[in-house]
Amino acid sequence: MPPEDRRLTDLRADLHLHTTASDGCWPPERLIAEVQQTGIGLFAVTDHDSLGSLAHTADLVRGTGLRFLPGVEISTRLNGQVYHLLAYGVDPEDRELNALVQWNETQLLGASDAAVSLLANAGFPISLDEYAAYTWDRQRGGWKALNFLIDRGLCRDVHDYFGRLFAGDLAHPEARFHPLGEVIPVARRAGGTLVLAHPGAAFYNGLDNARLDELVSMGLQGLECFATYHDEETTRRFLDYCYSRDLLVTGGSDSHGGFAGRTLGRPPVYASSLRLGVLEEQLVT
Repeated sequence: MPPEDRRLTDLRADLHLHTTASDGCWPPERLIAEVQQTGIGLFAVTDHDSLGSLAHTADLVRGTGLRFLPGVEISTRLNGQVYHLLAYGVDPEDRELNALVQWNETQLLGASDAAVSLLANAGFPISLDEYAAYTWDRQRGGWKALNFLIDRGLCRDVHDYFGRLFAGDLAHPEARFHPLGEVIPVARRAGGTLVLAHPGAAFYNGLDNARLDELVSMGLQGLECFATYHDEETTRRFLDYCYSRDLLVTGGSDSHGGFAGRTLGRPPVYASSLRLGVLEEQLVT
């Protein structure tokens, strides 16, 4: 790509988007159409523990004028805490990375299956045989257990699922994700550049600089400073952290296409506010 074509500063960006390959509502075709309609010129697909949409999205992008950054949001653990690691620029055909995300996907499905069994054993009016045979339209977003429970009238949406059904005496079963120290080398060998997703999200239980320093010492290369989860003060804090340690700065909506209530292109981010570094060399155009 000629140097003059790599000027990104004026482009609107959203580097955290999901498709039907994980729990989003939009297949790649719809996602690209929505990206174009919103005026976004630089975007990434980062499905939860899935590489399934990356090759097709790259094929659809070529020649459109869009800049596409392939990625994946990998679930991992450190010291009992779950982290969501955005690995950008990965090779979707990498065998080791595919094995890792397939393990995670199996763990996530197993945990949600166990959640339905937990509810059934607690006396909720659901049939495990019905659940075993249940299918749903992937363009609704979410996952099998969630949609089954919505259709059976036991919860309204994903927020009700976690915030009411599994917020009291019934704890949602946990998935056994690989530790961060094992995930980072696999992602790096697959070409990944590693950024922590939404560091201000509540489920991180308050990330202080000491914990961030530990992640950086293990190979983290940047933070998603601009995120739906962050107010202005939180965004500034993470920007200051990144600039003080020469880390990458990214931003994205974490939109699932209508599922989970996060809107494509929000917060509004321009490439000029980001610090992409090597990510500029990993774009598909």
